[in-house]
Amino acid sequence: MTAADGLPHPFADAVKPLVDAMGGEMVAPAQARGDDVVLSWEGRPVVAVRLPHLADSLDHLLADLQRRHGPLPALGRKEKQQVVRILEERGAFSVRHGVETVASALGVSRFTVYNYLNRENAAREGQ
Repeated sequence: MTAADGLPHPFADAVKPLVDAMGGEMVAPAQARGDDVVLSWEGRPVVAVRLPHLADSLDHLLADLQRRHGPLPALGRKEKQQVVRILEERGAFSVRHGVETVASALGVSRFTVYNYLNRENAAREGQ
């Protein structure tokens, strides 16, 4: 996004990593739709953020985790448990077929993902 002088706006540059991480799209405020979020700086609209569809959010979360940790199927058991914990905290398992999608991405069975979730919940309850 650019400012009135045609140069990139620093606010748009600052929020871009966040928008990318959540799978959103940045558009000019004039192109904003009713459900886009228009962000302003000093009272002037700078950028509109088009949020991803909920169904696409899990794919974006998995892609982000793969960028951070490397190929998910190649992770060890502890790292996969950590990934499942992060995904649970971010609500990944409230999405329809979330467990199946995560299991496939990690290269494990649904049963294994449920075991990781149960182990995490048991550890939380024991504290």
